[in-house]
Amino acid sequence: MNNDVPFRSGFVAIVGRPNVGKSTLLNHLIGQKISITSRKAQTTRHRITGIRTDADCQYVFVDTPGFQTKHLNALNRGMNRVVNTSLRDVQVVLFVVEARHYDERDQQVVKLLPADVPVILVINKADMLEDKAELLPFIQQLSADFAYAAIVPVSAKQNKQLDTLLEAVRGKLPEGELIYAEDDITDRNERFLAAEMLREKVFRFTGEELPYSVSVVIEQFKQEGRLRRIHAAILVDKEAHKAMLIGKKGEKLKEIATQARLDMEKLFDGKVFLEVFVKVKSGWADSEQVLRSLGYE
Repeated sequence: MNNDVPFRSGFVAIVGRPNVGKSTLLNHLIGQKISITSRKAQTTRHRITGIRTDADCQYVFVDTPGFQTKHLNALNRGMNRVVNTSLRDVQVVLFVVEARHYDERDQQVVKLLPADVPVILVINKADMLEDKAELLPFIQQLSADFAYAAIVPVSAKQNKQLDTLLEAVRGKLPEGELIYAEDDITDRNERFLAAEMLREKVFRFTGEELPYSVSVVIEQFKQEGRLRRIHAAILVDKEAHKAMLIGKKGEKLKEIATQARLDMEKLFDGKVFLEVFVKVKSGWADSEQVLRSLGYE
């Protein structure tokens, strides 16, 4: 730690509509993949905490689901509660939008932004703009809707301007002690992370074929030295979805499980034995009881 510079620490909520790159931003800010990403909207469902500790600051980032404005079943209502709860008791909010894309879905999130906490506008995918001159009128348009403490264009995927963003966040955090241990990267346990990694592969390998109302339950998680034995069930609504996931001669499910296992081994730094089943549980996304068992309050 640098004794000449006051140490700062605090919680930073990352909010925005679905599919603007919040989870990608979190993963690149902490330098480790803990929040799942997919082209499919509404991938993140839970509050995910990512921790970055530098010489003079500990950032505790809180990735949130994209705020849902339609299809308000029990699952989506639970996701919106996660967003609202995450905006309480944080010291800074990062509101993420996509460069040149701003509509009523983003404006719905603006209405949730707290007036008594610094909000930094993060314009993601700024590298996609061929003419950087387009950025100024876009910033002026967004500034009319809210008094942002700072505005930082970034490319999360390309790691561009993330140092500038971190410095802007640090300047808004209070002086304080470490909240978590220096080498912690998340407050989530391995069981939760394993379920999320498998769910990401389901989305990545089924594309738009499968509804996003798919979930993963870890039925068994045992650690034997550096080996982890994991039995997981993928929950789907219909028999047709089950067949889609399993694929011809089980090839699709095998590919999903293999890629999930490789990601788990990288994060857990040890061998993983992963067994995956697909189960039909009709209407789970509207069942408050099932949702509570999956960690939604």
